[in-house]
Amino acid sequence: MFLCMAIAGGRIVTSGAKIDSAAEDAAREASIHRTAAAAQSAAQAAAAESLDDQGIKCSSTNVSVNTGGLSVPVGQVGTVTVTVTCVVNLSDLLLPGVPGAKTLTSTATSVVDQFRQRGE
Repeated sequence: MFLCMAIAGGRIVTSGAKIDSAAEDAAREASIHRTAAAAQSAAQAAAAESLDDQGIKCSSTNVSVNTGGLSVPVGQVGTVTVTVTCVVNLSDLLLPGVPGAKTLTSTATSVVDQFRQRGE
């Protein structure tokens, strides 16, 4: 039982770090696009690719993108913030008292180049 608890804890910690990385990748990718629609698409694709590359299997994933920083005037600093939520499955551990899944969330912010032209 102790071993299973250690495995569950390790899976949660490891998955959390990998979801942090996916959020950072998604925020950076979104911050280099000129329009909100392109930034949202790019962030979702980057998060999915990052999670897949790191071997994270989420039973459900949500990527929320705040692209408000893309609409600030050129010369002013703006930011893009991405929140990645992943439901990590724990039911395969078959440990009594351990929930079947754990929802992990990570948020990252990336600065938009203040001198780059913005889209409409």
